[in-house]
This record gives sequence, C-alpha cells and structure tokens, in this order.
Amino acid sequence: MPELPEVETIVRNLSPKLKGLEVSSVKLLFPPILRDNKSLSLIKRLKGRKVAGVRRRGKMILIDFERNLSLLFHLKMTGQFLFYHRKEPLDKHTHFILSFKGQNKELRFRDVRKFGFISCLRTFDASCADELKSLGPEPLEIDFLLFQKLFRGRKARLKSLLIDQNFIAGIGNIYADEILFQAKLHPLTPANHLGGEDLRGLLKAIKGVLRNAIAHRGSSIRDFTNAEGQKGNFQNYHNVYGRQSLPCFICGEKIKRLRLGGRSSFFCPRCQEEKKENP
Repeated sequence: MPELPEVETIVRNLSPKLKGLEVSSVKLLFPPILRDNKSLSLIKRLKGRKVAGVRRRGKMILIDFERNLSLLFHLKMTGQFLFYHRKEPLDKHTHFILSFKGQNKELRFRDVRKFGFISCLRTFDASCADELKSLGPEPLEIDFLLFQKLFRGRKARLKSLLIDQNFIAGIGNIYADEILFQAKLHPLTPANHLGGEDLRGLLKAIKGVLRNAIAHRGSSIRDFTNAEGQKGNFQNYHNVYGRQSLPCFICGEKIKRLRLGGRSSFFCPRCQEEKKENP
C-alpha cells in the first residue's frame, strides 16, 4: 500500500499540473468505488469547476475544487493516478476519469484489486469526514512535546503503534521498519519502555526517513508510480525492509524477519537490540 512518501510524491506531481484547470467531464466507470451515495450527487456538480489545489492527509489524496467541493481518494493496495491522452484506449482497471477544458490529457484513476475508494464532500467539512476525523497528527509536522504526549500511557509495541493511523498518520509497514532501524529500536519494544532520548531519536528518524523517501519519490516495490508513470527509487536505499538474511549495512549481522499482527517486520538483531527492562 502506498504510504506517506508515495502519496506525497503523487500530490507534488499532480498539484502544479491540475491547479487552475476547469473540469470538462467526469466519468464514473465503476460506481462501487464511491464511498457513499451522497458522493454520487456531489460528483455531478464538479463539471465547470476549477481545481483549487491538491493536498495529502495521511495516506489519502484530496483534490479541492472551487466553490467548496473536494474529491478524496484512498489508493489502498493498487490504486494509481495516471495521465493519459484522451484518445488512448481504456483498460479494464480504469474506474474514474477527470477531463479538463483545453487539455489533451485526462486524469484516470485505476485500481487492479478494487480496494481503493473515492468520496466527494464539502471542502469545509473534510476534516470531519469519517475517513479523516480519526487520523493522528502528521509526522512531518509534529513537534517533540506533542510527540512525547502521544506516548504517555501507551503499552503497545512500537511497530504496531507506528502503523496505527489513529496514532500517527501516513506511516505503514515499509517506513515503520526503516524508521525503527534508524532509531536503533526493536519493533517489539513496548512504547512505555522508551525514555526521553529514545523518543527524540525516534522522532528524528521518522522525519529523516520520510523526507529522504520523498526526495527519492517513494518506494516502487510493486505498482507504485507517480501520475507520469515514473517509479520511485527509495527501495534502493532500504536498510532492512525486504532484506531478510542479507547482511546489515552497519554491522554485518543478518537481517531478520518476524510476524507481528499478520505483517512482516524486518530488523537487525544487533543494531536494534530488544529492550527488556524499563529505562
């Protein structure tokens, strides 16, 4: 599933291309992709409106239009935004199309596994939408005092906590592993075992890894590309994710994998020694 760096890459790719364009047509090819019935009536009102901006919240993309309408997209596992020439044939996985006045290219949303969804909502109400209202803070914006406060009374294991979107928004399996490696913390470490310096190191690792991944346009492990079809290359800089049994770049120890909550977690047993006692 695309995580914060991949979604941010798409947003930065789309924003300068879409802003100011006027919608000439909206085509919904797979109605079940809509999150709710209300979205259908609102989508019909997009024609003739200009794009005001494109933004991200957690792992979701919002395209804002003038006069208080927004489209919210969740890519889930295989969702993609791609620009195509209008005359290019549709493939069977294309579910939604936005065309723009005076443009030869249109924006198509395709999703092979059909897990992604779209919601159309009032822009002013977006923060209260079911998909967004429970999200935790943005990891690139959070300061240390709020970050420290988030951990108070938390006993969950660090890996589970980092990928909990209600705790902090945007981090998934790949980047949680890379962040914990940078912070030298074992994925099974209980959150309440961390001291102040551990938390400072963890926050630094979160921001550092995510910014570095964005600079490399995200990780293209399976389907991810930006709207121009370009792949990211941060997968070439992974320290632990997907590197089971390969030597750690720092110490040479073999990278291990464990299962946690049905997900694989990769870590270096030497660099990320598990904490057994409270600090």
